[in-house]
Amino acid sequence: MMFDKETLQTLLNLPDIAIDRVVLGERKTLKIYVHSTLDGTHCHCCNQPVDQYYGLGQEIELRHLPLGEYRVILVLRPKRYQCRSCAGRPTTTQTLTWYTPRASVTKAFEQQMLLELINNTLEDVSRKQAIGVDALQGILDRNMAQEVDWNTIEKLEVVGIDEIALKKGHRDFVVVISAYVYEKLQVIGLLGERTKAAVKKFFLSIPKRLQRTVKVVCSDLYKGFIGAAKAVFGKRVLICADRFHIAKLYREGLETLRKREWRRLRRILSNADLEQFKNVHWILRHRRADLNADERRLLNRLFAHSPKLKEAYEACEELTAIYESRLSKGQGKRKLRGWIQRVANRKLTCFNRFLGTLNTNFDEIANYFVGRHTSGFVEGLNNKLKVLKRRCYGITNLTHLYQRVCLDLNGYARFGVEPL
Repeated sequence: MMFDKETLQTLLNLPDIAIDRVVLGERKTLKIYVHSTLDGTHCHCCNQPVDQYYGLGQEIELRHLPLGEYRVILVLRPKRYQCRSCAGRPTTTQTLTWYTPRASVTKAFEQQMLLELINNTLEDVSRKQAIGVDALQGILDRNMAQEVDWNTIEKLEVVGIDEIALKKGHRDFVVVISAYVYEKLQVIGLLGERTKAAVKKFFLSIPKRLQRTVKVVCSDLYKGFIGAAKAVFGKRVLICADRFHIAKLYREGLETLRKREWRRLRRILSNADLEQFKNVHWILRHRRADLNADERRLLNRLFAHSPKLKEAYEACEELTAIYESRLSKGQGKRKLRGWIQRVANRKLTCFNRFLGTLNTNFDEIANYFVGRHTSGFVEGLNNKLKVLKRRCYGITNLTHLYQRVCLDLNGYARFGVEPL
């Protein structure tokens, strides 16, 4: 594939250059020698325009977008100019708009690599595009912010906070703070410490104008997160305990009782009777309304052998129904207190741990009924971070993790590409 200079000039789509010659190298590489058609530059000392020509600088090679199956390398000797105003008459090398000084690729190629990196790894893109991993990381550093730019955000109404473990089994937690910005989910902070002090410091770093726009903070029941939010935002912000974390806690009480009852039934039932109940723990995790007729009959047979398990299952159903109801905060509180009393009357000790949590965080739990806010968007983001972490075989550098998750979340919108 060979083109005349005029066609190549059009295909390159780069301003202020002219083609001198084209050399076809090894491995289908096109080396296109170009020169600048632009005169003058700005002095790097005084930033004033300079036009006194001082020769050519050293030859630089810049990787550009491929032409068909050919890799394209642009070879340029940039012009140099001397400033007559500054002491010592320093020289400045001209830089054209389509590349970054000291970079080894053009800006167009950088944008293409960023597009390739969305939901991909540095290593994979490095192999496919024959470019070094360090060069790809350099592209990320030049184009992706290392922390949130508050100037681009007008308001933060709902903020979510949770944590993920960077290393399985190591309790190497990273706190993830996120919010919807212009109807798009955005990470606004990654913290290396899961402490109240670290979270409070981050909340205080949010500009005052944005702090005033926060209306809701969604969190699990970790005291450090709740305490930090209260210390910074005070009573004017609704601190909402996530209902799905709550559901997990009271379901754990049911599961504890099921295991205890199963050990008891193994001592008194025959193997044939036990066999029918071997997968019943999966059924107990679903609401009765979601079960088919056979599953309901199996559940009733189990409850005939374990009335206490039936009471605990119904208590879970009742609490789920309270959450599903459209209630005001006052109504929600009354319903929750009624549930607590019924559990106490039935002596369902399997919920003792949950009851302690419920009483300690009663107001944060009841805040769910104000606007029915949950941490669903936080959990979705956490899953994305976990996928990113596993895909890349771990990312321990929080700056790189922030860059990659921002690219994965907003990359397609940035390039105007609709994902399939």
